[in-house]
Amino acid sequence: MIKIIVETQNGERVELEAPTDMGLSLMEVMKANELDVPAICGGMAICATCHVEVLESGELPEMNDDEAFMLESLPHATETSRLSCQLRVTPELNGLVVRLRPEA
Repeated sequence: MIKIIVETQNGERVELEAPTDMGLSLMEVMKANELDVPAICGGMAICATCHVEVLESGELPEMNDDEAFMLESLPHATETSRLSCQLRVTPELNGLVVRLRPEA
């Protein structure tokens, strides 16, 4: 299990524990913990309703082209924006801190 901290849009920080052996995405972990993540497309990187801003991290996986294209279209995207559906929970994400962001 690893720990991930999610800052909600009202500034509250929620600490989550996530298993690294199930192939889950960060989006799936946040939804399982009842955070407000619509994830309308179900993790296909085509809706950006799971947009997060990475505040603190270790080594993140490279962004794929679909994720990069979707983030480029968002008015609220920052240099550290990611789609949580594209971040697989691995030991390298231990200590990750993200902020939920609006999708549009």
